[in-house]
Amino acid sequence: MDQARSRMNALKRPLISIFLAFHIVAITCWCIPIDIPAIGIVRKLVRPYFLWSGLFQSWDMFAPSPKSANTYVEAQIVYQDGTREVFTLPRMERLSLSEKFFKERYRKFTDNLVDERFDLLLTDVARHIARTKSSPRNPVKLVVLVFNFSFIAPGPDGSLVSQPWDQHVLLGYGVRPEDLR
Repeated sequence: MDQARSRMNALKRPLISIFLAFHIVAITCWCIPIDIPAIGIVRKLVRPYFLWSGLFQSWDMFAPSPKSANTYVEAQIVYQDGTREVFTLPRMERLSLSEKFFKERYRKFTDNLVDERFDLLLTDVARHIARTKSSPRNPVKLVVLVFNFSFIAPGPDGSLVSQPWDQHVLLGYGVRPEDLR
């Protein structure tokens, strides 16, 4: 038993070093804003892992074209009895610092959710919201996913000013009984 334990202890340090080296190289290649073939190859190799783990990072927050709008997604929910509820996906500006740390992936998820390339996700999101918000006595009948946005534009004095909020319906989904299982 002691031999097996000592072999395991001997393997721990090299395995931890390999794990750390992999992540340092992968994160550096993923985040560095330079397009050269070797970095592109590493990005393709680590992409599935980064998307699965939430480690991906896009440069849309920084130059050359930073985001120019405040955005969030909400679900307008209609229950069987006619009552309504508005459920908002987590918004970073409304969370405490510690909550932001744990829920940052929701901002990334929302950014991807409104991208037309990922339209197939919308139905699954509506079903998930219906399942989590339904009760046996009052199931959800309809979920409408709404994208809210407010562009940020230069004001007369050169400062940045948030424009009035606007909305775009992403999906209206009539919930079926089998969606609630």
